[in-house]
Amino acid sequence: MRRLRAKSSKRSDHFSSSSAELGNAMPLVEALASYERKLGRARVIVAEDDFLIAMQIQEVLSAAGLEVVGTAVTAEEVLDLARQERPALVLMDIRLAGRHDGIEAARELFQQLNIRCIFATANDDFHTRERAEYFAPLGWLTKPYTMASLLASVADALDELGRGAEQAR
Repeated sequence: MRRLRAKSSKRSDHFSSSSAELGNAMPLVEALASYERKLGRARVIVAEDDFLIAMQIQEVLSAAGLEVVGTAVTAEEVLDLARQERPALVLMDIRLAGRHDGIEAARELFQQLNIRCIFATANDDFHTRERAEYFAPLGWLTKPYTMASLLASVADALDELGRGAEQAR
């Protein structure tokens, strides 16, 4: 039993959930309302191969008012899900299960479906960012990250997507 707790607490270090950070959700609430007035319900896919982290992300985003339409553990799964659900954005881990990584999935999402990503990675180096830049990332989260930084990144991404929709009109 102690081993399970130790592993669980290690995984939950991925996020901090203090009440002070919950107060930082207001920019997301405003960005979400603005986005939804312009473009409808904000739908998100979580691409993360660690089940516990994916569930935490899904919980946080759902509690903040976003519609998480699914989670994927491989590049192939995220592409299939995106084709079916047409999300506003994908929260993309770079290291996914399977043959292809998150940057390869982001390339397909961007080129085929015009869907952009917020990248979440422990591999935040120049080469990684350079590979992803061609696919217009909406943001970067370096693991481990806090709930506040996740919400702030999503708020910024929704603002950017909403501004892009206004300019297209």
